[in-house]
Amino acid sequence: LVILSLILLFDLIFIPGFFTIENRDGNLYGSLIDILRNGSTVSLLAIGMTLVIATGGVDLSVGAVMAISASVAGILMNPSALWNEVFFVTDPTYTYQPLWVVIVVALLVAVLCGLWNGLLVAYMKIQPMVATLVLMIAGRGIAQLITNGLRVQITYKPFWYIGQGWFIMPFSLYLVIFVLIVTWLLTRKTAIGMFIESVGLKLRSCFFSGVQAQNIKLAVYTFCGFCAGIAGLVACSNVKTSDANNIGMFTELDAILAVVIGGTSMAGGRFSLLASVVGALIMQAVTQSMYAFGVPALALTAIKAVVVIIVILLFSEQVRGFIRGIGARKKEV
Repeated sequence: LVILSLILLFDLIFIPGFFTIENRDGNLYGSLIDILRNGSTVSLLAIGMTLVIATGGVDLSVGAVMAISASVAGILMNPSALWNEVFFVTDPTYTYQPLWVVIVVALLVAVLCGLWNGLLVAYMKIQPMVATLVLMIAGRGIAQLITNGLRVQITYKPFWYIGQGWFIMPFSLYLVIFVLIVTWLLTRKTAIGMFIESVGLKLRSCFFSGVQAQNIKLAVYTFCGFCAGIAGLVACSNVKTSDANNIGMFTELDAILAVVIGGTSMAGGRFSLLASVVGALIMQAVTQSMYAFGVPALALTAIKAVVVIIVILLFSEQVRGFIRGIGARKKEV
C-alpha cells in the first residue's frame, strides 16, 4: 500500500490531470479508473496465481488460457470464422448462442486447460515451469485454430457490459471483489488454505500428515485456469473483439510479479490474496504512469521482464545464502 501510494503521489506531482475523473453517461472515466479497469484482468490472474505459487509452483500459461477463453466466447457469438466467412453485424442484439452458454462454455474450456496443467504437475511429476510452458506455447495456437486465425468482432451489447461500467464503477471491478471474497472464504474459513500452505512449505511433512498434495495441486491449477478464463472474458469484452494473437500477451509476467510483490514466496508457503491484488494494482499503476510519459509498449514489457528476473533471484536460496554470508562476516569483523 505504501508503494502504491508513492506511485500515485509521483503521478500527482509530475503528470498533470492524472487524478481528473469525469462522469460520462453515468460512468466514471479517468486514469485512476483505468487503473482499476485495466488492472482487473491482472488482479483475477493474481488471485489464481497466488494459490499456485503458494504450493511451490507457477503457471506460465494464464495468458494463453485467456486467449483460448476469449476465442471460444467470440466464436460462439459469431461463428462465421469457422466457414472462412467474416460478416460485419451491426445488430447489438445478435448472438449465435445465448450469453449464459457463451460464458459457461468459455469458462469450462479454461477450467479444462487448468486441469491439464494440474495433471502434468501433480500426477505426471513434471516441473511446473516446463508443464505450463507447453500450454503457454501451444495455447495461443489453439486459440488461433478456434477462430480460424481471424479476429472475431463481437457486436452483442450485453456482453460488452462485462468490460464496461456498471453502477458508476467498472463491472470487472465487482468481478474481482467477488472472486477475491469467495477465494478468501474458501482458503481462510476452511482447511484448504492450510493445506495449500503446507504443500508449499514441506511436501514430505504433508505426506506423513495424510494431506493429499496431488489433489491440492490439481485443484489450485484448475482454479487458476478458471480465473484466467474470467480474465479472458473481461479482456475480450473491453476490446469488443476476440483477438487470439494479442489477448493475454505477457500478462503472466504481470501476474507473477503482482503475487511476489504481495509477499508470497516463489518457494511456496504462506500467501495473502489481498496483497496480491494490491500488487496487481501497483503493476497497472506503473504501466499507466509509463504510458503517460510516452514509454513504448515493447520497452515496458522488457522492463517488467527484468523486474521479474530480479525478484525471482532475490527469492532464490543461493542469493539469500550469499546475503546472509556477507552479514555474518560483517558481524565477525
